[in-house]
Amino acid sequence: MALSNAASFDVVVVGSANLDLVARTARLPKPGETVTGSHFFESCGGKGVNQAIAAARAGAKTAFIGALGNDHAGETLLAALNNDHVDTSAVRRVAAPTGRALIGVSDDGENSIIVIPGANHAITIDDLEKNKSIISQAKVLLCQLEVKLEVVQRAFELAGSSTVRILNPAPAQVLARELLSRVDVIIPNEHEVNLLGGTAELLAQGVKTVVVTQGAKGALLVNPDGATQVDPFKVTPIDSTGAGDAFCGMLAARLAVGESMHNSLRAAVISGALATTIEGAVPSLPIWSMVQSKLES
Repeated sequence: MALSNAASFDVVVVGSANLDLVARTARLPKPGETVTGSHFFESCGGKGVNQAIAAARAGAKTAFIGALGNDHAGETLLAALNNDHVDTSAVRRVAAPTGRALIGVSDDGENSIIVIPGANHAITIDDLEKNKSIISQAKVLLCQLEVKLEVVQRAFELAGSSTVRILNPAPAQVLARELLSRVDVIIPNEHEVNLLGGTAELLAQGVKTVVVTQGAKGALLVNPDGATQVDPFKVTPIDSTGAGDAFCGMLAARLAVGESMHNSLRAAVISGALATTIEGAVPSLPIWSMVQSKLES
């Protein structure tokens, strides 16, 4: 897809692209245990790709900056981004194999994931410098931690003064103040926020707003003014893969198009819940009209 006018991008995502290899089973195995699965399928994924497509489906003009291998998986992921009208002009093809994620999903919707970075670790600061105009002019910049930390740091440094900088700190790891102080909105789950020292510590490190995703309990918004609970949207989950990415992409998109934080969070909670009702990551990401109908009902 040809690069659009840089100023037109609502959301720019810097992140990962993986081909998900998914096995369904009655329950996830314990350490050292083998279980028999019921079926297997492949799906496009990676937190970067998921969140970019989620933002695009949520109504945002979206660009993706990342790396794909020169292999069939790379072609599959590139086609998926293009099919959802995500700008891929800043995607670089590299010699390393495209990233993979090995995902086990139990019948109660829980999952266990092993990620092999592959081409995702080939993304460099130079890739960002070559695309700094679209980063600096984005309304929202959205990053995760499936690429090298130095790349995430530089992306936030290149963001414009009016860009909302959102970090989904997954997979969980300890982060330096130098990075956290550049974050406007951080979106950890309950495990990740504990690893990062809790909401108060994140605010003390310079993060402006903390949004904790809580699965079936909804979400928690914490900023210097206090804490606000966002009620859950009730569904019967079958696969939680991609739910967090649906939440992040929807929140980024709705903020980018001018919605309030409260309205954007409510849409994000619904989006994350709906994503658990369909197997796979990208296939489960809802379009805006689906979420809008639930908001109005």
